[in-house]
Amino acid sequence: MSGKNTFGTSAYGGAGWSPRTASHADEVGVLWSACGMDSEWAPLKSVLLHCPGDELLRSSDPAAVQMLEPLDRDRARQQHQVMRKTYENAGVTVHDVVPDQPAHPNQMFCADLLFATPDGIILARPASTVRAGEERPVARRLAALGIPVVAMLTGGATFEGADAMWLDPGTVIIGRGLRTNEEGIRQVSAVLGRSGVEVIAVDMPFGTMHLMGMLRIADRDLAIVWPRRTPHAAVAALRSRGYEVAFLPDEDDAVINRAINFVTLGPRRILMVDGSPVARRFYQSHGIDCLTAAADELVKAAGAVGCLTGVIERDRIGRGP
Repeated sequence: MSGKNTFGTSAYGGAGWSPRTASHADEVGVLWSACGMDSEWAPLKSVLLHCPGDELLRSSDPAAVQMLEPLDRDRARQQHQVMRKTYENAGVTVHDVVPDQPAHPNQMFCADLLFATPDGIILARPASTVRAGEERPVARRLAALGIPVVAMLTGGATFEGADAMWLDPGTVIIGRGLRTNEEGIRQVSAVLGRSGVEVIAVDMPFGTMHLMGMLRIADRDLAIVWPRRTPHAAVAALRSRGYEVAFLPDEDDAVINRAINFVTLGPRRILMVDGSPVARRFYQSHGIDCLTAAADELVKAAGAVGCLTGVIERDRIGRGP
């Protein structure tokens, strides 16, 4: 090539140059692995889980790792494995997070560590020092799977995926409180705004954890909420979009918290904790098919099925599967 004029060659835009005209969204599922969602109720296709191990030995001092009670490691692992098998039996693909270093004690709560969008994953930034860094093995696993991470938070932003959910393909609601701060909402809103998605921010009651713990969506027109705790603005946003808002029966706080912490497998089909008969009958009265999994050991860590499950992909309703 010495002395040869390179002008007009393919490398410099001449004959043979092949411009990349597809958008990033068009390349998800082609160049990138399939992922993303734009609703909370469309058929669930894939999830991210982490089966807990020796890190649970640190729960012998539950306050130090922000749990409720010490956990029996073996029993917690067994219940987690049964939950995993329930997903697989329901036709859901399960991907596992396997940290390359000793896991953080709360690593199993994968819902907090990511938020799926039609373009890819927004990587969370947990609010607690106990959980700082849990996002790293999630990022590594997503990269290994070929799933795009479209954003990660910087500066003083905190954001946990369990504080955000899709109301419709053009609207995401985010809870502002203990786990997600104003800067986190601003950064997530900027990412979603590039795709024309509006963000509704609502204030969480003091002393609560995540929006997931008080609001779940079971179908395109059915939301389940915790009475007297769910923000008024959230209920108003749901009703204005045609949702029936069903308030859970009044029970002990711990019972409600476990019962509402479910994952929607598809329209009016959920996976919930076993041992919540009042809530289960309530769900069934609304035409919801309830799959159950024992989680009484896992809930000692202050989370249940919903918290344990990082949703990677659902069928799209905005532009089809």
